[in-house]
Amino acid sequence: MWGRLSLGGAEAEGVYVTGHETASESDPMPAEPLEYATGALVLFSGGQDSTVCLGYALDRYVRVETVGFDYGQRHGIELDCRQRVRDMIARQFPQWGERLGPDHRIDISSFGAIGDTSLTSDAEIVMLDSGLPSTFVPGRNLAFFVYAAALGYRRGLTTLVGGMCETDYSGYPDCRDVTLRALQEAIRLGTEVDFTIDTPLMWRCKAETWALAYELGGEALVNLILEETHTCYKGERGTRHAWGYGCGECPACVLRAKGFAEWQASGAEAGNPRRG
Repeated sequence: MWGRLSLGGAEAEGVYVTGHETASESDPMPAEPLEYATGALVLFSGGQDSTVCLGYALDRYVRVETVGFDYGQRHGIELDCRQRVRDMIARQFPQWGERLGPDHRIDISSFGAIGDTSLTSDAEIVMLDSGLPSTFVPGRNLAFFVYAAALGYRRGLTTLVGGMCETDYSGYPDCRDVTLRALQEAIRLGTEVDFTIDTPLMWRCKAETWALAYELGGEALVNLILEETHTCYKGERGTRHAWGYGCGECPACVLRAKGFAEWQASGAEAGNPRRG
């Protein structure tokens, strides 16, 4: 069931799903903020990093919900992957399935239109004079966390988990730890709630992210990431590489491929049975 949410003065499309149930019926939004419990809200795009973060959260918190954003991204296919990944995680990891709560999807496509970047249009992906790739959507992660905090406030979830990092990354300033620590403080001041922004991948390279996936869910989680998640900026799923689906050329694919190759090469240390 789809409902209309009004967040930040703009209407947003919202869907709350647990398996095939609609949480708007079985788990309605509380009228008042819940008592804050041991739970987390995961910023979940349907990509590699956010899927690892979802496993990380399900391994640590007794109650986990997910939120995804339609910001007009050209790789909107990632939104189609989200529910499939959630369903497979719940089915293949029953202990996690018991902890996995509703999914929330919010339409902020008007925000993406402001950026007018290669990530929200068909423009060629190039390096800009600023030193950043043209896929940088200014303020995207800032907006994501503000919306997530507003949702978490109502859901009683004060830990916000995101897959940002500043090791193997494209240089986006809103991925940096100093940025997100400042944002965490601003959210705390603006809500008078002790929100925590948890970024478990912040200091991990992509090879270490693959290693964490294996540590959390073994071969099953690695295979799920390879087959079902989507990271490619161009939305390409016609070609299956060793590291998953993608064009193999955009910055996201290059980082994912490099990390997977490095993880395989260091398999003895990472406990990776794919080595060799």
